[in-house]
Amino acid sequence: MNHHTRPGGDSPRRRRTAMLGVALSSCALVAGVGAPAPALAGEGHSHRPVDYVALGDSYTSGPLIPRQVDPNCARSDHNYPSLVAARYEVASFTDVSCGGAKTDEMWKAQGTNGPQLDALQRGTELVTLQIGGNDMGFGSIIGTCAALSSTDLAGDPCRRHYTSSGVDRLALNILETAPKVARVLRAVHERSPHARVVVVGYPALLPDDGSGCYPSVPFAAKDFPYLRDTGKRLNQMLRLVAWLNRAEFVDTYGPSVGHDMCKAPADRWVEPLRPAVPAAPAHPNARGMEAMASVVLERLGERAGHR
Repeated sequence: MNHHTRPGGDSPRRRRTAMLGVALSSCALVAGVGAPAPALAGEGHSHRPVDYVALGDSYTSGPLIPRQVDPNCARSDHNYPSLVAARYEVASFTDVSCGGAKTDEMWKAQGTNGPQLDALQRGTELVTLQIGGNDMGFGSIIGTCAALSSTDLAGDPCRRHYTSSGVDRLALNILETAPKVARVLRAVHERSPHARVVVVGYPALLPDDGSGCYPSVPFAAKDFPYLRDTGKRLNQMLRLVAWLNRAEFVDTYGPSVGHDMCKAPADRWVEPLRPAVPAAPAHPNARGMEAMASVVLERLGERAGHR
């Protein structure tokens, strides 16, 4: 829905964007003071085997990473949930993550993949969730920014495009995604009231210092920091929503700094738009999945290194 106002006037879109700034500032404060995570069974000590369910999108499912076990969902048996299940003592493991999933797919089928929430049982004890990137328009953003780059390689045509109305539409997309993720978390708690729920953030796609690597990643020079900040804002939102909905948050961005898609093939955990190894463009490769699994395992109380 479009909202029209006089120049300098207020509008629901502007108010929501202001609310986003307040929310993300609060999130930064929460992160800075080290708010304690919920006291949940199994953290920091040995545990009995648990029933584990993984929910998520393509950053969870691992498209093109060998071995693909579900063509409909581009799901790999070497994605991070599978690696976590192999190294963390589980009684059962169900992975219903699916490439292209939005929060809607928690309640409705996606091809041959049933509603993801249907995998949850009352006795489920561990749930990981990675969702929100597709709700904010991840794929279309990459395509739009790549197409606009040729119009001003040294400038920021992508940022100008998304802020041309006077409101940062990507920031607004993230704001509008927040209640959708919150609704998913509420549904998880309702279906699995005793589960430990872990929200997994998204890794660094672009250099943290704001530098670029055109044409390997075909964005204009000054759009790299804008898109980097958008990715950080998405993770900040997920952290805050997790905290407000009795879930834990796993930061995969911090550990992945220096391993973005601009790095050399031997160093990167996320592949560029022309991957050098089996992985989807702008998605984690096998090393990236190993790294995310290690961060999740560390959060669960099982330290494990990654290559």
